[in-house]
Amino acid sequence: MLTHTLGYPRMGSNRELKRKLESYWKGEVLEDDLASTARSLRKLHWENQSQAGVELLPVGDFSYYDHMLDNAVRFGVIPDRYNVKDGKAGLDDYFTMARGKAGENGTPAMEMTKWFDTNYHYIVPEFKEDQEFLIADESLLEQVKEATAIGYKVKVVLPGPLTFLLLGKCSGKEFDRLSLLERLIPAYSELIERLSGSCSWIQFDEPVLALDLDEEVLALFAPIYRTFREAASYTKIMVATYFCGLGENLEAAAKLPVDALHVDLVRGGQDLDALLASLGSKVSLSLGVVDGRNIWCADLDKAVSIVRKAVQSLGSERVLVAPSCSLLHVPFDLDLETNLDSEIKSWMAYARQKCSEIKLITDAVSGVDVADKLALNRKIIESRKSSSRVNKPAVAKRIADLKEADFKRISAYKRRAEIHRNELNFPLLPTTTIGSFPQTSEVRSVRKKFKIGQISKDEYEKFMQDYIADCIRRQEEIGLDLFVHGEPERNDMVEYFGEHFEGYCFTSNGWVQSYGSRCVKPPVIYGDVSRPEAITVDWINYARSISKKEVKGMLTGPVTILCWSFVRDDQPRSETCRQIALAVRDEVSDLEKSGVKVIQIDEPALREGLPLRKAEQAEYLKWAQECFRLSASCVEDKTQIHTHMCYCEFDEIIEAIAALDADVISIEASRSRMELLGNFKDFSYPNEVGPGVYDIHSPAIPSEHEMTLLLEKALEVIPAERLWVNPDCGLKTRRWEEVEPSLINMVQAAKRVRQKI
Repeated sequence: MLTHTLGYPRMGSNRELKRKLESYWKGEVLEDDLASTARSLRKLHWENQSQAGVELLPVGDFSYYDHMLDNAVRFGVIPDRYNVKDGKAGLDDYFTMARGKAGENGTPAMEMTKWFDTNYHYIVPEFKEDQEFLIADESLLEQVKEATAIGYKVKVVLPGPLTFLLLGKCSGKEFDRLSLLERLIPAYSELIERLSGSCSWIQFDEPVLALDLDEEVLALFAPIYRTFREAASYTKIMVATYFCGLGENLEAAAKLPVDALHVDLVRGGQDLDALLASLGSKVSLSLGVVDGRNIWCADLDKAVSIVRKAVQSLGSERVLVAPSCSLLHVPFDLDLETNLDSEIKSWMAYARQKCSEIKLITDAVSGVDVADKLALNRKIIESRKSSSRVNKPAVAKRIADLKEADFKRISAYKRRAEIHRNELNFPLLPTTTIGSFPQTSEVRSVRKKFKIGQISKDEYEKFMQDYIADCIRRQEEIGLDLFVHGEPERNDMVEYFGEHFEGYCFTSNGWVQSYGSRCVKPPVIYGDVSRPEAITVDWINYARSISKKEVKGMLTGPVTILCWSFVRDDQPRSETCRQIALAVRDEVSDLEKSGVKVIQIDEPALREGLPLRKAEQAEYLKWAQECFRLSASCVEDKTQIHTHMCYCEFDEIIEAIAALDADVISIEASRSRMELLGNFKDFSYPNEVGPGVYDIHSPAIPSEHEMTLLLEKALEVIPAERLWVNPDCGLKTRRWEEVEPSLINMVQAAKRVRQKI
């Protein structure tokens, strides 16, 4: 049995790639220096996996920004606005596509959205109807040479053609992107021929097999991979799918003319028997038996049982053992966690430890004596189940005592809107921001010094109050209508709240990539969740005390806190989310009691949590809506509730968004040039909307004219009395030099359009 991984974390154990990328973007290092860091990290990561017992090592999983963007550049899929000659993008072109270009004649970045139901964001490829494809970038071939020169057995990893096209978008007018297959497949085949013989395997990631697919789409897989099989004369072909079971796609996947099929048996374990019965007679089965998306130790007895069953049916030579998906979604190495509670740490496994688990499972099935290690794993699994730190009777009772009234506002939106107009007196097209302001190096340094005891609480609070006061002053000068306090005290919109909840723990090095160089450190939900005391009330009310205008209370919603944490897997996610919703509800209630009139409860992960299969979506949306309403419905009619969502497709969940019954929703819309608002028009969304007019994920400073045009587009869909003006997202990652002129232009655009109205 071969052991392999589908991909490995890119950033490095100390986020070396993040730091080098950001230095390169600032002009502090040259391209050669960045390339040297990348080579060193690739070599180290191959070494880590090999030492843990992984035999077949992935090449092509590394990226400077995103693997889907890499594939677009690899095949010359470059939007015309980047003026790239011959379809061959250089490194700076690549980063402009990902991040946009600042300046008077700046270029907007490509659209970015969530990778299936994860918190990883990918760059959405843009295809023209007359799109041509060529091998425009040879970095993948160079990386194969790097690995084989060291002596490793190599498996190339790249997006499959159907996933590449189906997860892209049309540039300009709509057309059937699958019509491009006739031109795309020869380019893929040429690449396969050039790789053939230099690597043992080529893994084509086709996670779209985890989605509901039409029969016409399913029928395309076999001829495509028959062509690839013929092109790969000296190399084996694997198709990998993950994040869900195969469902109705199982028969087509099992009969693919390939050498191996990888399946996610963590999320699709129900498929095993059918796969064993349906698999082509010469096809091997790669078993994803270790969770590549969560940080808990594998139940090794269960995994060994699954692998043994497959071996008994297929023979060991036709079985491979792997994580469920790429390990990109988990932190690097648990051994780096020197401050984590020892008992909770014993329940965990990061990427390096998951590689060792794969080896241990394979050894157990192969007859190697690993009885002591399996016994230790049983002890760990049992200790977690029985720990008194996990289950809290008081939390369970509070959930059981909930009533229908706890999930509903007192009055309908129309009545509340009348009260808000009288009480809050915002102008037409009110301007605001999403919440955070730039987290400068000084802000981060002060937080760190306080955390490690280098400064006192008084010194910390004085600095934070001064920063908040500066944020208020800047907003007054810019002329915004509804202020925020800037969130300098928050390291992360989820981790910050988790630090104040019971049932959570926190890592020092649990970093995972969100997009580009952006890394997040998800908190860990290991037990029942509750909120012992108020978290944000003092900060918000300090800002209100020095402000001439109303300041929003800023909270993260229960679904987002759930989705952006590593969540316990010993109870339904819906149950954990209800616990979080009650904790957020307590904070909402305390904010209102203290006099806060506008409270924003952000839910950018609402769409992200949507199950991939339509048959499972209604149940999820029901409990997700209920959890948001549970968190927000404790307030009086006079309190205005906002929420925020970004970087997702809204068409599938527009009814659920309306069912949240938030008074105002702000959404990402600038990169799509307000395309997303079509969903709100078709549905006749009843409440207020703030479509983003400023792309905060780009360093470009949008002009007043550009934002005026976007607002005018928005007015074609949203009535002026229900339209807000705001950026796409929080401004935490941007510099003040970018933020202030952008917001000044935004306010001026709102005034210009307001005058026209």
